[in-house]
Amino acid sequence: MPTLSWLTREKDVKSADSVAYRLLERDDALSFGDPASGNMLIQGDNLEALKSLLPYYRGQVKCIYIDPPYNTRSAFEHYDDNLEHSQWLAMIWPRLVLLRELLAEDGSIWVSIDDREGHYLKVVMDEVFGRKNFRCSFIWQKVDSPNDNKVAITPDHEFLLCYEKNSETAGFGQKTDRSLLDSYRTTDEEPRPHRDRLIKKNGKNSLRADRPTMFYPIVAPDGTEVFPIHDDGREANWAFSKKGIEELRAKNLLIWKKRDRNGEEVWVPYSREFAKDEPTRPHPTILLDVKTTRQAKAHARALFPDIPLIDTVKPEELIERILQIATSSGDLVLDSFLGSGTTAAVAHKMGRRWIGVEMGDHAVTHCALRLRKVLEGEQGGISQAVGWQGGGGFAFYRLGETVFDADGAINPGVTFAPLAAHIWFAETGAPMTAPNSGPFLGSHDGGGLALLYNGILGDKSVSGGNVLTRKTLGMIRASAGDFAGPMTVYGEACRLSPETLKAEGIVFKQTPYDVRAR
Repeated sequence: MPTLSWLTREKDVKSADSVAYRLLERDDALSFGDPASGNMLIQGDNLEALKSLLPYYRGQVKCIYIDPPYNTRSAFEHYDDNLEHSQWLAMIWPRLVLLRELLAEDGSIWVSIDDREGHYLKVVMDEVFGRKNFRCSFIWQKVDSPNDNKVAITPDHEFLLCYEKNSETAGFGQKTDRSLLDSYRTTDEEPRPHRDRLIKKNGKNSLRADRPTMFYPIVAPDGTEVFPIHDDGREANWAFSKKGIEELRAKNLLIWKKRDRNGEEVWVPYSREFAKDEPTRPHPTILLDVKTTRQAKAHARALFPDIPLIDTVKPEELIERILQIATSSGDLVLDSFLGSGTTAAVAHKMGRRWIGVEMGDHAVTHCALRLRKVLEGEQGGISQAVGWQGGGGFAFYRLGETVFDADGAINPGVTFAPLAAHIWFAETGAPMTAPNSGPFLGSHDGGGLALLYNGILGDKSVSGGNVLTRKTLGMIRASAGDFAGPMTVYGEACRLSPETLKAEGIVFKQTPYDVRAR
């Protein structure tokens, strides 16, 4: 597969590995609503925030939408969007790598971009996500009024590149469209809405020579054999194989009608199709009916009358369309370039869980304020369309200290819970979702994992709770409940002999030396 080359590529493709894990520190003063909602608004560098989310959310995110800086050689008040091309590639690569780690196997990622970097981004995403996982490009009309800046061609559209994590397991829902019911009818014979389709192929590639195996007789109600013949006498073909016809017959979906052909009454077979309760059709890839930046800015001015607007704000209807295609109620949505908070606002109104990351001060001045208004029931954007009335909550976080120092040692200020999450993630590759209250962290693939750290057993002395002894092993076993299999135990030291460890099925690893920091 072709790859893209730039000045610092060799370093950039490995840079995600060297990003430090940081603690996520909750700020209750800026959190709002239900504290157990699970929604997160994070202020800080999004690369470090993504790395810090891995131990908790790897493989859990159903839909990622990002609207990164476009490298348009213009300056925005809230973004440095004046990055030289190779710098832009160096910025986007490690973020895409970490986003892929967070994405669920049946999830998808959507990236807004314009012509300046869009074609380069496609090549980069082919490499990071796999060319076979590219779903399609969506086109969004961002301008709906004449441009007055005297340019020769108005740049009135942007792209949305859509990739699946795994094209074999991902699946998008279709668009509900009740107007499709207009093509169905009811009769006295069959009161359920239905339509009958001609089984004989017409139009292009409909002659016997095109598909000779599809030319065969079907037995009509009077016992005669019917062949696919055009009115002009040319031999055609059926739309179903012999097996398919038998399946229609077995399900009473093979319908016979008499019609006139050149003055002679003949039997003609049809396949019957019943309407779904909620008929659907594929989503279009050209998004012309999801509002534009003009309406998005008007909504933003209503929300923030006294605050400078973000020029790149997206309409809620655009994000709504993405989430309609890619998610269901309760799914987790992530936006690591949150901007003014549109993705989180729409996800919240649509009953999705969400995580938003924004590095600037407007994580507070714009995002937190907007989301408070959403919780209070603001009626702009998609609110009326989805029946939004308010409710829910979110927790506000900032990036804190690094979990590990430059040498890989554990930061002294780190508490038990975040270290447990990192050790669990390093050992299993999976996020920790429901940690135990004791030293036993859980089981994975038949093995257990435990951590003796920071006085989890109530004793921080050198020979006490952080050291693996007969006593502390008994306490670990007690906290493990019914689990009695082999176990990996992390601790400051071990006082058990190799023979005892083998007999007990224990692998001991020493903190901080055996903790994988990266």
